[in-house]
Amino acid sequence: MSITKETKQKLIGRFQINDKDTGSSEVQIAVLTERIRNLTEHFKSHQKDNHSRKGLLTLVSTRKKLLNYLRRTDYGKYVKIIQELELRK
Repeated sequence: MSITKETKQKLIGRFQINDKDTGSSEVQIAVLTERIRNLTEHFKSHQKDNHSRKGLLTLVSTRKKLLNYLRRTDYGKYVKIIQELELRK
């Protein structure tokens, strides 16, 4: 259900702005998206896991807030991350 350290490091490396960047909006959105995708796969075989479902809804809400912030502050980065993560078609 959680992502591995290697996967997280790959995402950070792909979306970071500079070498020490681990907390920018883009990085946080990418990590949250990976966690959401993993939980979505988990629910395909565990439909009644309601405790994890609440966690999933929290992650989706947090990602939505970060995306709204990014759209308000830098629309170009917002469009770029939407396309790279394939969030909206």
